[in-house]
Amino acid sequence: MPHSMTGFATADVLVPPFRLVWEVRSVNHRFLDLSFRLPEELRGIEPACREQAASVLRRGKVDCSLRAVAAAEGAEPVAVDQQTLAALHALESAVRATFPDARPLSVAEILRWPGVLQESGRALAHLAAPAEQAFRSALDALVAARRSEGERTAEALRERCAAIRDLVDRLRPLVDGVQARFRDKLEERLRRLEVQVQPERLEQELALLAQRVDVAEELQRLAGHVAEVESVLERAEPVGRRLDFLVQELNREANTLASKAQEEQLTRAAVELKVLIEQMREQVQNLE
Repeated sequence: MPHSMTGFATADVLVPPFRLVWEVRSVNHRFLDLSFRLPEELRGIEPACREQAASVLRRGKVDCSLRAVAAAEGAEPVAVDQQTLAALHALESAVRATFPDARPLSVAEILRWPGVLQESGRALAHLAAPAEQAFRSALDALVAARRSEGERTAEALRERCAAIRDLVDRLRPLVDGVQARFRDKLEERLRRLEVQVQPERLEQELALLAQRVDVAEELQRLAGHVAEVESVLERAEPVGRRLDFLVQELNREANTLASKAQEEQLTRAAVELKVLIEQMREQVQNLE
């Protein structure tokens, strides 16, 4: 089942005195583009997290942010380094002296400042492993969200494919008689104008015009592309680029059909066809 490239997921883990909270969101992108926002103390886990993400995602712009917030009641108390706190206060005062409208630091921002909380090296090191495990949980939730969105997108694409197939089936009887109708119209026009045309010349012109209005080949290719789209949707692999190519081919055949259409019914059908294909193009842009 295709996966969407759009999704959002969260995961958190309690590591007293902190609660580590991951937020992972992804949107459309031609390739896999990963970005991480991490507390300075946990920068070391970024390579491992990137490797985890690349193992399950193929495309999309993925933003991953980790926040360390104060844990709930019952967490182990921690001490504040007064010297670091005073230095931070001096820095803030210096900034506000130049920029009086600057927003004051929040308590959470102060507590996250490196060195404000007197944590031992062992305690800080213990944050890394839980943070990586929580990221895996967030990643699993993101994959599930993208899969669910992909299922809905695939169903919408199948509905458009069915509509295109029905449209092609309705057009085939019209196409079978289009050349004969065009011949009758031309002969009727010549009779009204009282124009005498040599039979050989008339047959040559009719043969040339028949080639211009014959859309049977376009209908056949449209049906083939629709069948290929439905087949690709069943693959257990990233299919977005393949589907994007097929939609371009569908659009090309629809444009050719529209340019050849010489009857109102065919013209209306070509417009309806292009609307369906444009809807498919918008949906395919979301698939991995």
